[in-house]
Amino acid sequence: MNAYLDISPEVKAALEAGKPVVALESTIISHGMPYPKNVETALLVEQTIRDNGATPATIAVIGGRLKAGLSREEIEYLGKTGRGVAKASRRDLPALVARGADGATTVATTMIIAHMAGINIFATGGIGGVHRGAEVTMDISADLEELAQTPVMVVCAGAKSILDLGLTLEYLETKGVPVIGYGTEELPAFYTRESGFGVDYRVDSPEELASMFRAQRDLGYRGGMLVTNPIPAEYAMDKKIIDAAIEKALDEAKAQGIHGKETTPFLLAKVVELTGGDSLESNIKLVLNNAKVAARTANALCC
Repeated sequence: MNAYLDISPEVKAALEAGKPVVALESTIISHGMPYPKNVETALLVEQTIRDNGATPATIAVIGGRLKAGLSREEIEYLGKTGRGVAKASRRDLPALVARGADGATTVATTMIIAHMAGINIFATGGIGGVHRGAEVTMDISADLEELAQTPVMVVCAGAKSILDLGLTLEYLETKGVPVIGYGTEELPAFYTRESGFGVDYRVDSPEELASMFRAQRDLGYRGGMLVTNPIPAEYAMDKKIIDAAIEKALDEAKAQGIHGKETTPFLLAKVVELTGGDSLESNIKLVLNNAKVAARTANALCC
């Protein structure tokens, strides 16, 4: 057991009993949505995982402690504090731990802490990736490197559509990360079900996902697996509308000099504003859908 890791009693009991557990990130609470919608969504995602037979483990850094499983009060604290909580990627964990500080975990740090705790499956909204213009800025999310080296299955709605999806797939291929389409042969693009890019393999059931992940572990691979689960059709947004909003948001980010870890929260918030809140509702629905698939896959992996 890592000396800096605290596993909640509920999560610890499930792990010791060999029952399915699904990890959840906390950046979506602090940086992804406004209060109180962020707290309502976090609790609803946890309930969705329970309703599908697994135990949720929302992950964060609180007072310098790595937390696998948060209390309702801790979720409320992150939601109210919002961007006052540090957005914590891999490079930030040592400083937060040493200083006894708080941090909301990205995909990368959620994978790290989940793996420490013995949790194999993680549900999120969308992963980070290669940002548009990265050939100049070198702005590439640490999420991709973590997928290459940490053996956790990540269930998402594809890479965020604010990114360069083609380059993101190329990067994942170079790192040997399998990109699996759940019920699709095309990479979903977060708010929309299509991107114009293909996935490596199509899988149509949680049992098949579990079998593939089990084989990857048995082969001794050290990296993770990316499962891309399209947003339900009834909640998907029109690609032309979302693309126009993203282009405008990118222009504003450039004009304001937004860069680094602030880029994604700024762009997503701006897209919510430009779409009249429609993208926020789509975001919530896709996260719930990913939680359901992750919980069912965690159940299949435990069988």
